[in-house]
Amino acid sequence: MEQTCQGKEIRHGTMGPLSGLLEFLEAEPLLSQTVEALAMGRRIQMALPRWAWSFWIAGLARRALRPMLIVAGTAEGAQRMAQDLALWLGVERIHRLPEPPALPYERAPWPPEIRAERLAALAALAGLNGDPAPVVVASIRALLLRTLPPRLFHRLRRILRAGQELPMEGFLRYLLEAGYEPVTVVTQPGQFARRGGIVDLFPSTVSEPIRIEWEADRIATMRAFDPVTQRTLRPIEQVRILPAREALPSYGPAIAERLAAWQPSVEAPAEAEALERERQALARGVPFPMLEFYLPYFYADSTTPLAYLPEDGWVLLLDEADIQAAWNELMEEATALRARAESAGFLPPDYPDPFVDRRSWEAHRNRRPQLQITAIPEGGGFPSLPMEAPPRFGGQLQRILEDLSRRLHLGEAVVVVSRQAARLAQVWSDHAHGMEEAACSIPALEAPPLPRRIYFLNGALSGGLLFRSRDGRRFALLTDAELFGVFRPLPWRRRARRGPPPEWIRELREGDYVVHEDFGIGIFEGLVRLNLDGVEREYLVVRYAGNDRLYVPVDQADRVSRYVGPTDQPPEIHPLGSGDWAQARARARQAAAEVARELLELYARREVARGHAFSPDTPWQRELEASFPFIETEDQLRAIEEVKADMERPRPMDRLLCGDAGFGKTEVALRAAFKAVMDGKQVAMLAPTTILAHQHYETFRARLAPFPVVVEVLTRLRSPKEQAEILRRLREGEIDILIGTHRLLQPDVVFKDLGLVIIDEEQRFGVMHKEHFKRLRAEVDVLTLTATPIPRTLYLALSGLRDISLIQTPPEERLPVQVYVGPYDDRLVRSAIMRELDRGGQVFVVYNRVHGLEAWKERLEALVPGARFGMAHGQMPPRQLEKTMMAFTRGEIDVLVATDIISSGLDIPNANTMIVIRADLFGLAQLYQLRGRVGRSVLQGYAYFLYDPKIPLAAEARERLAALYEIPGLGGGFQLAMRDLEVRGAGEILGTRQHGHIAAVGFDLYMKMLNRAIAELRAEREGAPPPPTSEGVTLNLPWPIGLPEDYVPDPALRLQLYRRMAGIQTLEGVAEMARELEDRFGPLPEEARNLLQQLRLKILAARAGIERIHGEGRTLVLRPAPAGADGLIRELGGWVADGAVRLPRRPSWPQDLERVLRRWAGLPEAAGSR
Repeated sequence: MEQTCQGKEIRHGTMGPLSGLLEFLEAEPLLSQTVEALAMGRRIQMALPRWAWSFWIAGLARRALRPMLIVAGTAEGAQRMAQDLALWLGVERIHRLPEPPALPYERAPWPPEIRAERLAALAALAGLNGDPAPVVVASIRALLLRTLPPRLFHRLRRILRAGQELPMEGFLRYLLEAGYEPVTVVTQPGQFARRGGIVDLFPSTVSEPIRIEWEADRIATMRAFDPVTQRTLRPIEQVRILPAREALPSYGPAIAERLAAWQPSVEAPAEAEALERERQALARGVPFPMLEFYLPYFYADSTTPLAYLPEDGWVLLLDEADIQAAWNELMEEATALRARAESAGFLPPDYPDPFVDRRSWEAHRNRRPQLQITAIPEGGGFPSLPMEAPPRFGGQLQRILEDLSRRLHLGEAVVVVSRQAARLAQVWSDHAHGMEEAACSIPALEAPPLPRRIYFLNGALSGGLLFRSRDGRRFALLTDAELFGVFRPLPWRRRARRGPPPEWIRELREGDYVVHEDFGIGIFEGLVRLNLDGVEREYLVVRYAGNDRLYVPVDQADRVSRYVGPTDQPPEIHPLGSGDWAQARARARQAAAEVARELLELYARREVARGHAFSPDTPWQRELEASFPFIETEDQLRAIEEVKADMERPRPMDRLLCGDAGFGKTEVALRAAFKAVMDGKQVAMLAPTTILAHQHYETFRARLAPFPVVVEVLTRLRSPKEQAEILRRLREGEIDILIGTHRLLQPDVVFKDLGLVIIDEEQRFGVMHKEHFKRLRAEVDVLTLTATPIPRTLYLALSGLRDISLIQTPPEERLPVQVYVGPYDDRLVRSAIMRELDRGGQVFVVYNRVHGLEAWKERLEALVPGARFGMAHGQMPPRQLEKTMMAFTRGEIDVLVATDIISSGLDIPNANTMIVIRADLFGLAQLYQLRGRVGRSVLQGYAYFLYDPKIPLAAEARERLAALYEIPGLGGGFQLAMRDLEVRGAGEILGTRQHGHIAAVGFDLYMKMLNRAIAELRAEREGAPPPPTSEGVTLNLPWPIGLPEDYVPDPALRLQLYRRMAGIQTLEGVAEMARELEDRFGPLPEEARNLLQQLRLKILAARAGIERIHGEGRTLVLRPAPAGADGLIRELGGWVADGAVRLPRRPSWPQDLERVLRRWAGLPEAAGSR
């Protein structure tokens, strides 16, 4: 489709995508009168239908010359208005002041992104962000919270420019005063790290951290960098720096003094310890996660964010009645929460009110010009302005097309703003019949639209309108709300969500059990610098039995891995140099080779098996995909393409699809199933529970209703007669897709022509169930879906024996679930349930014991009288369970009290609060799955993981619960499987036969052996030499190597880098590491250059077949000597003797050594080697 209409190009600039429509308002006298009244400082009122609010406010903002604050009753209302205004005015001009997720008086952390967004909004309100007329949108709760006084905010802002004179030490003192947290590696807003002459800093005003490099007292360069890879993205000339948080840690010592006499009366010892740790952190003046809980204490002159708005800035109140109702509800909730916190014993008796009082709020508000907009009924027109509400179509495409045609004939301009703009444009061009030229798809409409034209724009607006200007020009603005009856707000300007860096998964800490490949299991004691043979180097220290210590050179750090066993039992430490380790390692290596052989044979059988090669997509397939009501994420599209490509190959598919709950795995499976049916094949879909099977059945049936596809469900809920009929139709090929539980694995289930098997939530099936499919995998396509892959699956996939697709990006409209971990308290649970019910939602309460579930239900019914409760567990009669679950799905039950039967794949978008009682008794994967049940719509989800305050927490349970805070909000399932592996032990990963071998050598080393065995067997079968590996090469060269402490000061970070560097297997990898070190830490010191050169030599030695290089007196010795080594050796003054090559240690020995190794490895000589 053309990007121009009638030759007039429409470009996307700095204005909002819909700014061209605001031109129609310019001629309206009422707009000019309103602007004049506000400019004169008056307070005025007007009534407008809600659908017209954002259009009218955008028209006002376009004329505004000062900052504007828009106040909504609720956070949802503020988000909707901010999103609408971003389309009218441009996203750069709109700021949202968010509410922190913590409830009043709740000890919960504020996420770094929320802190940063609030500070950026305060800067905009104060006019400090470079925009003279920013628009800030906030809920009343966000504005009532006390914050730091504007005088401090102004004093602590800075602008940095490249080339500026600025002593580094003074700047570092400023960062600490402004609340920035010193860390080793900067990954989140509010952090900084210093390394020599480089400071990494993540200001709250920018989306990426910056790296500032000093030369003496001058800023030499500044550049943005990626917080995951830590690599530079681009140079920057200027950056604005604000305080890092509203609670400045430097005010902490005075608060600690004030709290010194307070003795918390909490029941749980762990809570008392946590409060004492917080008090100590306050006394030291350092940031900590719960710091904002103490914010009400911080400033004698703390105030409302409204105080930041200049006195001639405009205040717009969106429906005073809504704001008043939200205020009253907030105060009522705060009173109840304060009483709860006081009775729980963690609130000091003199804790100040976190909210400003009404008198202070009204004084600030009444000093500024204000416009109160009240809502009038939605129907009909509006006398003061030529606007009316557009018709609604409820998704009826034919009616939409007819309405568009009619408007074109009447000479109107039509603008369609939809998340499905491209698909609607395609539908229009298919059905327009001679009017195709009237339409165009554009990124933005910055000039007024032309009559008799349709413009399709991609976006989300909460509602449309019909407008007729005084000069007779008309336009119709239609949105998803009118077209489809849905509005899904996007989350507000979310920062790109990134996973943790790779080092996060396998970090080594002092005191960890570790395995050295050559010497066995010991205890890691950290890094140490030693001077051996006159050369100082850094070593990893491992302690063995009898207090013997092994010093491992840093270039061999990859030979040391953390010990993870199949149980939680600590391993036995070996004596250094004993034969026991050699035997255990040999046995494990042999076992790994056997497993490798089995895996390869299975894989080989699958590779050569002739399955069914499915046909390319049909027109019906494209129609099905066009009817998907959401926008696919990039990951989802990639997964769909990978699955389809696998299906179109003749060999059977065996793909694992790993993605968080609600990230769209089911849609991928549905499209694969439809593709199979289009080729006349049948599909089996296995779900672990009856409820989930029925939910999939409803989804598939609804999505496939327009097509002649027969979907059935087979579970224990079907009567024997129904089951017999389904089985008959299945045998005769009358059923295309059969969904069910493990009932599908019974011998009486016979397909006429099975082509695809889909296994959902694989971790819930037993080994016997999955063995059933092992036989099928050689001949039918298998697609496995899971949010938390069991380790076996995960590692098979990563070993390249199974294909894996990852969906790691959440749908655009998803928000990360807010997690609370703490002791159980009746008032907390009551307020959590009430908060959800008040917004029309539903609640899961999970207690994982059938015995006692009824008692919990009765207790909660007494806490929240009037709510409708239901109960679900696996021991209920099947039909009663189904009845309860279906009632909950239909919204007839408010609170479902259940066992973790609900953790598996259930999708109820209206249930957005999860309360888990005795969370300490759950495994990490279970907790993760439970958290994934909420936050699946556009609303904020809440998950409360509660433990009994009277029962001390086990260390392992504490670590599991802490991990829930630590793992990124969305898309953490993949990393979590790794984490779970470490916390609970590796389990029966490769079956019971391998259990003892894993225990003997640790999981990581066993996996290394297995991967090595697979690579060698593959090479053997292909008639190729085994792949070279630098693991067996030992180099002891006469030069200092390492990362000096003044280059990388933090020992944990140095260790991470050493382990990464020692694992590099390619020359390009070494070059890339050199670039990374220079980027992150500055020019390479000599020791670091030597270390990188040693890594290069190690890789070259492996390729050349050299196992050991060491210094002996004035010579270098290389063993074993390769055949025909004499020529170059003699040229360099060396000789071959006793099966070894000896080279004289000339000043140029590093270049000599590289030349020799390159020659033997069959590689060209390096240009100016080293």
